Amino acid sequence: MEQPSVGLSKVAVSEYHGEDSPYFAGWKAYNENPYDELNNPNGVIQMGLAENQVSFDMLEEYLEQHSEAAGWGKNVSGFRENALFQDYHGLQCFREGMASFMEQIRGGRARFNPDRIVLTAGATAANELLTFILADPGDALLVPTPYYPGFDRDLRWRTGVKIIPVHCDSSNKFQLTLQALESAYANAKSMNVNVRGLLITNPSNPLGATIPRSVLEELVDFVARKNIHLVSDEIYSGSVFSPSEFVSVAEILAARNYRDSERIHIVYSLSKDLGLPGFRIGTIYSYNDRVVTAARRMSSFALVSSQTQLLLAFMLSDEKFTANYIATNRIRLRRRHRRMIDGLRNAGVECLEGNAGLFCWVNLRALMENNPTREGELEIWKSIVSEAKLNISPGSSCHCSEPGWFRVCFANMSEKTVEVALKRVHDFMEQRKIRN
Repeated sequence: MEQPSVGLSKVAVSEYHGEDSPYFAGWKAYNENPYDELNNPNGVIQMGLAENQVSFDMLEEYLEQHSEAAGWGKNVSGFRENALFQDYHGLQCFREGMASFMEQIRGGRARFNPDRIVLTAGATAANELLTFILADPGDALLVPTPYYPGFDRDLRWRTGVKIIPVHCDSSNKFQLTLQALESAYANAKSMNVNVRGLLITNPSNPLGATIPRSVLEELVDFVARKNIHLVSDEIYSGSVFSPSEFVSVAEILAARNYRDSERIHIVYSLSKDLGLPGFRIGTIYSYNDRVVTAARRMSSFALVSSQTQLLLAFMLSDEKFTANYIATNRIRLRRRHRRMIDGLRNAGVECLEGNAGLFCWVNLRALMENNPTREGELEIWKSIVSEAKLNISPGSSCHCSEPGWFRVCFANMSEKTVEVALKRVHDFMEQRKIRN
């Protein structure tokens, strides 16, 4: 006997989870037919995952040499200490390690107080938690495009908050401008939408580029004039190829003696720079006491296990290791990025000039001359997935205003797989030339 359907909440059935996006559809294509050098050499290569594996061997070597890091502290009695209840503040030794690591990444140009660090289960939880704190359902955040596709889920789905896109374009390499900000803000006001904040990613995902100091100065002034918040997602700050090319919003505040700092909040994570997405380590660093208090209370829904904190506290407190890791990781990422750029150009594909991140912002508009639209972009993307067996992310999933741009990740695979992927790109482009 067929039973009647039982209703679910509006949140549960909402489409704001974003899983219908081509961004996630590409992941499905990969999961159904994953590339493996030996067992499935004709499978789909995952180039839609921004994961850093280029320096993972350094982490493995460190843990082999310091087996006590994965234990229970100095002795077995530490098991009780870490297995029983921990308050929402997290372990003091871990928060101190995180503060030190964040300072090292910024070359000591910014300081972080461990007591202002709020731990969350990854940057996803950190961004959602901040959205809950800063905005009410129906309010909005300004987010420059193109932006990380997961923000549609992270910022909107459960919070009921809207995203107002701030459209940037290739005329100035997709840099954010005050004119674009003012236009987006005015657009929100014309729709009677209350703007509560501006969220930026620095370095940018998907552009793989840092935001210049002059632009950051303008952004801090903008949010002060509008009396709104600024969230700076800096999860790729340690993945900048040259440390001098990254400026944190924390440095801007320090230079201003922390004027208007109560509206500034930083999100960080160990998923990208340290390559540990499975550990689910995210942080909120706020200069606003009320935000820190609220975030700590709400973090009970996304806590980090004490065992994970203990292991990483040991590693992050070893400043000799972390300094070597940061420097070596930058060199390896820069080399991998250069190889990817050179390989794509040899195939006739141009990229946006980047200086950070685990990906390239690739221009394939030349393949869309007959159909320079979002639909044309998705046709090209489907062909790349089905014919070249490469999962890359179409720009439309990042809300890019110009069809034909794609995000291509390069750090989540071996050097051999990179070469296989580049050959597939070359072959795909040659086949397109023949067809045309």
